[in-house]
Amino acid sequence: MGATGLPSLAAPSDGGKRTGRGPEPPQPPQPPQPPLPPPVAELAAGRRVRKVWENAVGGLTFAVADGRPGGPGLYLKWAPLDSGLDYGAEAARLEWAAPFTPVPEVLEVGQGPDGSWMLLSGVPGRSAVDQLWRAAPAVAVRAIGEGLRALHHALPVENCPFSWSAEGRVAWAQMRSDAGAHSQADWHEEHRHLSVDQALQMVEEAPPVDRLVVCHGDACAPNTVIGDDGTWTGHVDFQRMGLADRWADLAIASWSCDWNYGPGWQTALLDAYGVDADPDRTAYYRLLWDLT
Repeated sequence: MGATGLPSLAAPSDGGKRTGRGPEPPQPPQPPQPPLPPPVAELAAGRRVRKVWENAVGGLTFAVADGRPGGPGLYLKWAPLDSGLDYGAEAARLEWAAPFTPVPEVLEVGQGPDGSWMLLSGVPGRSAVDQLWRAAPAVAVRAIGEGLRALHHALPVENCPFSWSAEGRVAWAQMRSDAGAHSQADWHEEHRHLSVDQALQMVEEAPPVDRLVVCHGDACAPNTVIGDDGTWTGHVDFQRMGLADRWADLAIASWSCDWNYGPGWQTALLDAYGVDADPDRTAYYRLLWDLT
């Protein structure tokens, strides 16, 4: 196979060996790339920029080279105004968490006519869903579990000004239902047989709190950063960080292992965190996740 992933067109020479290459097949034209959002284009100013993430509501994350060899670089998160993303709220959470645990440094937050943005320093390492770690799931899952436990231990409950309580999330889910914003098609397949009303009834009463911690709020695998030695180096994406039962994070972190590494890794994550499975709390917080 050639470097393009297509068969090489090589002419035979003496002895039937293939030496050299013929012309490559014509490549289909590449679709034009959409223009960068103005804040991204302004920040780039000739520097290399690449899109590294796009979420379901149109939010984009770009990596911007900062000129330091081997440095973590800069990241700019941009979202259209109708996305519902609040970078001011995330910036406040990052600034509160920074003295206690490794998180990106907030460098700038702004808003323009087309969208809002937040400029961040990078965290050294690679996302837990980088190809390197997808090929080594045992290492990645252990780092995610150990990193989540460290985060829960490091962030102080007693002076956290943010909430991610089940009660508040249920109220938000009810507001979304009243506005007709729920779509079961977006839910995990194990919940799609439920109506919105049935799901709301099932989450109306939360299980007793196992342990109150400052939860990450989106403990999916991509939000753990892992160093080249296989240990966690920090976390990113703190839109929802707040006080909640630790199972609000654990239920999603373990679920995310299936999404990103295939089935069979949930127990390994719980072992790395240091907790036994809790099927009831796990089921509750996964259904609440789909509702919110």
